Order: sequence, then structure tokens, then C-alpha cells
Amino acid sequence: MLRNVTAELDLELGADVDLILQITAARSAHLVQERLTVMQDDGAVAVTEIADPAGARLHRLRGHAGPLQVRYEARVAAGAAAPDASGLETITYLRPSRYCQSDEVFAQARRQFRGLWGRELVAAVEDFVATTTTYTLGFSQGTDSAVTTLSSGQGVCRDYAHLVIALLRAMDVPARYAACYAPGLRPMDFHAVAEAYLDGAWYVIDATRLSRRSALVRIATGRDAADCAFLSYHGGYVGLTRMQVDAHLVPDGAGDDAAAAALAASDPAADDPAALVQLA
Repeated sequence: MLRNVTAELDLELGADVDLILQITAARSAHLVQERLTVMQDDGAVAVTEIADPAGARLHRLRGHAGPLQVRYEARVAAGAAAPDASGLETITYLRPSRYCQSDEVFAQARRQFRGLWGRELVAAVEDFVATTTTYTLGFSQGTDSAVTTLSSGQGVCRDYAHLVIALLRAMDVPARYAACYAPGLRPMDFHAVAEAYLDGAWYVIDATRLSRRSALVRIATGRDAADCAFLSYHGGYVGLTRMQVDAHLVPDGAGDDAAAAALAASDPAADDPAALVQLA
């Protein structure tokens, strides 16, 4: 089943600014069609694509003072293979990082999950974060970390992902962060999940339980949110005046039955949190 994804960003630049976007589907996605446009002063802005080692596609541009519009739309087919894991990844994603301080949660993780390993451990960490954290819009700050979320018990998707990652790394399981488009997500936005390395493959964990993991479209992968920001900039002020994100499954055919099947395939309630699911 195809996935349609879109993102619209309206920005206000206070000066000449170097902008870096990370909103397109990753290289591993099976793209059917795609268009990225950046407009300023009624003209197109030149964009340079840069691919990172994890498969994300970053788009860099230079804008000047004034409003700037970013528009992205893509149609993505299912069935793309999950990227192969490398030995370097399994080392990198065991280390503490800025927002996933596995060294600081080490003692609690070892007490909480003592005697667990493999699939049982991953399921226990997912359930712990899902049941002890409350999804709270507007509560967390962009600089909050896994330690903050563990203390407060509140956050949004990035906070859930950071806590899952930190706890898994503390238990010697390589874990990483993935930014995604998530059909069926409510409220709709860019979404963040964790991935755990088990038996030679990466499996996606969404402790918010707000997405159907099999429907996700990968955007970027990294140590934590610092590696996967949808927008970063250097050299001046940038204000985000409007953002709209959408993702949905396209029905296979016409009629009510096809539309209902598409809705069911993106329904978070139909996702079994204990099942092993790979993200392409």
C-alpha cells in the first residue's frame, strides 16, 4: 500500500541564513514520486542535497531576510528493505549521547530490568516507558533529555524515544533514534521512534503507541534528536511561522472497502507493541 507524505514550512528569516532541511524520505525508501520546492521572493531557491552515512538526505540552501516557503510531497511504496547494520553502528549506538545519557540511567536500568535480555528486555523497556510516561503536548523543551523525562514522567514522541534508547543502551543493547512520517498519527506531526538492535537487525519501538509501525516512512536516523532535526540554521534568526505535516496510506483501489482497509492498516490500535517490526 502506498504512503503519501507532505510537509509545509513557512519561515521568516531575519538575515542571510544557512538553512539545513531534513524532511525528505530517506534513501532506503522506495520512492514512486517526489518533489521538494523552496521559494523566496516568488522565485525558486537552489538546494543542495547531501546524504549522510545513515541514509538521511539533508538539503542545504542559503536564504535572505524575509519570508521563505518549503514544500515537500512524496509517494512511497511499501516493501523497501531495511538498511543493513554495520559493526560501527553497533558501537556508536551503545555510547551515551547528548539526549540519551545511558550512563546516568545505568543504575536504574540495571535494577529495573535485571535478568532480562534480548526480545524480553526490549519488550520490558517499551512497556515501562509506555506505562510510566504521559504524552503531554507543550510540556517538554527542545533541550530535555532522557533523564528529564524519567524524572518528570511526561513528554512527547522525542522524549519517549530518548528514554527508550537510554535504557536499552544502559542494558548493552545498541539503540538509535529515527525521525519518521507516521500515517495514522494523531495529532499529526513529524514523529520520532527508537530502534533496537537484536539478532543482527534493527527493530522499531514506539513507546507512545501512537503509530502503526509497519506504516512508518523513515526520514533520518541518528544517536538522538540532535542528529535528526527537521530544520537547523546558522548565521541569523529563523522563525517558524507555520508548519503542516501529513501522512496517510493510499487505498488499493476505489470504494469504501479499500478506504477502510487503508485506515485499518495505519491504525495505531492494531499494532502489537511486542511484535518485532523493521523500519525500511
